[in-house]
Formats: sequence, C-alpha cells, structure tokens
Amino acid sequence: MGSLEEKIERDPFDNLNEDDDQTPFASSPSASKVRPFNFETTVVDLRSSSAFNIRRISRSIYFVLIKAKINILLPFGPFAILLHYLTGHQGWVFFFTLLGITPLAERLGYTTEQLAFYTGPTVGGLLNATFGNATEMIISIYALKSNMMRVVKQSLLGSILSNMLLVLGCAFFTGGIAHYKKVQVFDKAAAIVNSGLLLMAVMGILFPAVLYFTHSEVHEGKSVLSLSRFSSCIMLVAYASYLFFQLRSQQNVYTPVNEEGDDGENSDEEEELELTQWEAIAWLAILTAWMSILSGYLVDTIEGASKSLNMSMAFISVILLPIVGNAAEHASAIMFAVKDKLDITIGVAIGSSTQISMFVIPFCVVIGWCMGKEMDLNFQLFETATLFITVLVVAFMMQEGTSNYFKGLMLVLCYLIVAASFFVHDDPIKSGND
Repeated sequence: MGSLEEKIERDPFDNLNEDDDQTPFASSPSASKVRPFNFETTVVDLRSSSAFNIRRISRSIYFVLIKAKINILLPFGPFAILLHYLTGHQGWVFFFTLLGITPLAERLGYTTEQLAFYTGPTVGGLLNATFGNATEMIISIYALKSNMMRVVKQSLLGSILSNMLLVLGCAFFTGGIAHYKKVQVFDKAAAIVNSGLLLMAVMGILFPAVLYFTHSEVHEGKSVLSLSRFSSCIMLVAYASYLFFQLRSQQNVYTPVNEEGDDGENSDEEEELELTQWEAIAWLAILTAWMSILSGYLVDTIEGASKSLNMSMAFISVILLPIVGNAAEHASAIMFAVKDKLDITIGVAIGSSTQISMFVIPFCVVIGWCMGKEMDLNFQLFETATLFITVLVVAFMMQEGTSNYFKGLMLVLCYLIVAASFFVHDDPIKSGND
C-alpha cells in the first residue's frame, strides 16, 4: 500500500518542473527563448490522474462489493424493495430483505477492520464495539420507532443465544474436527471475564422480570421502568470500564482481535490492508445507510410475514433475525477455529454476546427513554429463563479452557432445543408494546 499512498499524493503537475535546472534565458541559441507552457502535457497528466482515480475507485468497489462470495446476495435487497411496491406480499419481502441484509452485516465488519488499521487498537476496539453489532442496533432503533418493543427485546435476546450456542458451537465442532488429534485450548482469563459480564447482564434483566411477576413494585407500572433505566446506565458504565480494562490496562492479556496473529505465521493472509482510510469511512457510511433503508422494510413486514408464513413473532424475532445479524460472526468464528486460534473465536462469539447484553440492550433502553418510549429490561419469564440457562451452560463449557468437537455438538444441540421451544412458544403479549 505504500506505493498506492505515494500515487495518491503525487502532484499531476510534477513533470512541469523536471527541467527547472535549465535557465529560461541563456546564451545558447537553443535556450535563447522562454520555454512555453506545455498545454498538451498538462492535459495528459490530468487525464492520467483521472484514470488513476477511476482505477482506485474500481479497485475499492471490487474489494467491498465483488470479492467476497457472500456478495452474491446483495441484489436481493433492491429486489425486495421492488417486490414490495409491485406485489405487496410481505412474506416474500421479509424473506428477500433478510437475504439482502446478510452480506451487509459481513461487509460492515470488513470495512470496520480496514479502518482499524489506521485508528490503532484502542479506537479500533471502540469501532468494533460500535459497528460489530450495527445490524442489531439499526433494526432495534427502527422497531423502537414503530413501538415494537417486543421485537427489539426478542431480536437482541436471539442474537445473544445465537452467538453463544450456534456460533460458538459450530466453531468448536469444526475446530475439533479439523484438529481431532489434539485438544484445542484458549485463554481462560478472557473467557471468565466475559462470562462474568454475561452473568451481570442476566442480573440486570432478571430483576425487572422478577419484580414484575411477583407484583412487588412500590409504584405499580413505574418501578420496573425506573429500575430498567437505572440498571441500563450502570451496565453501560460497566461495559465502558470493561473496554478500558481490555484495551488499556490489560493489553497483553486481552489482545484485540485485529492484533492477533502477530506471530508471523498467518498474519499476512489475515491482515491485509486493501482500503485507504477515507475509502473505509465512505463505505462504512454507504453500507450503514443502505442497511438502514432495508431495516425499515424488514421491520414493517415482520407482522405480515408472521401471518403469511404461519410463524410466531417470537420465532421470527429470536431465531430468524439473529441469523442475519450474526452472519459475519459465524463465518469468522469458524474460520479462526479451523486455524486453531480459539482466542479469537471466543472474542468473536462470546465478545459479541457481551457487546449486545452490556451495550446494545442498555443503549436501546436509553434511546427509548430519549424517544419517550417505555422500553425496559423486562424480557418476560420465558425469555429470561432461557437466557439464564444458556449463560450457565456456556460458562460451564468454557471453564476448563479447552475445546473439542463434542462440546461444539452439545452447544448446537442446545440451540436446536431453544429454537424448537420458541417455535411452539405463544407470546403472552400480542401487541407490539409491552
């Protein structure tokens, strides 16, 4: 990329100064006249500079929109919008919108990683924390605006369950199969810290639900909301402290994902700089804007899709939506597990669950507070119990600091049980509001 940066900074008029050592007025007959301004050369230089910019833009488009195999799903986004206005069949619009958002989630992760090369590990970690779950945040904000608080809660809960059971389970299973002759290990310290944060998130979600179902509120109908907002602020402070602890105080122990692989073995193939800083920023804005547009259509068609597909809103929100948001995490976790880099796998799968539970969920409560929406942490009894059991199962699976295909298979089977449970679960709250 050094040569690329040099070309970007090259002045197209540099060649006009190549003969500055020749004096305009000289005694020799060949140099007795003032050298005229070479208009043709200037035009050629400007054209070559424009051609270089076009090549650079084409190269950027190739890396972001063409190179990855998952980009084959990108046309489904415009097709879903076209289908919405031509047919109005909400089931098909919902399905194709899901397909269209899937590659956007993966490409957002790619551009964030590219930008992290320029910002350094600290800011890069914050960028990963913010944009790593951008899909869930954008869908949640649109659902909040539409007063669909249950969709917000269930989709975020589903992202946590999907990351901890399905993503981590598939990664453990494929890694165990690829390295069946040895026991894969990972750093127990980082896993324990993430497990502790997940248990803290369970505490923040459990108490409002218990307060609601035991009818022990001091101010009926208000105490749960007040407790949720207070707990959300505490959880955001805890997550900010965790980021500082991870990126500053314990850099050698809790290395960010984009710094792994510095052992020189596989770092070149995993960490390749392909975009300039401003290209990464521009693509980040473009992808986020396009995802916001598709998220609006997705949220608007959830209820219609539930009726046309004969599926419950709970199953769509907890199982189907998170599969889209976790597409990038799923692929990355499996890839690193196969390469025997389980520390990065844990950071991707469990770290993403930690971000959602300690950052995205409290953030949605605070945003709802600012929007005048009564978004709280009462996830209802069934969902809260599911989250509590899941965190306990994953914590026990990781306590030894080892992994094998059998543990991965157990986690995947647990996810199938959860999916079947939500398929037959009838949400007691029928409306979008709680």
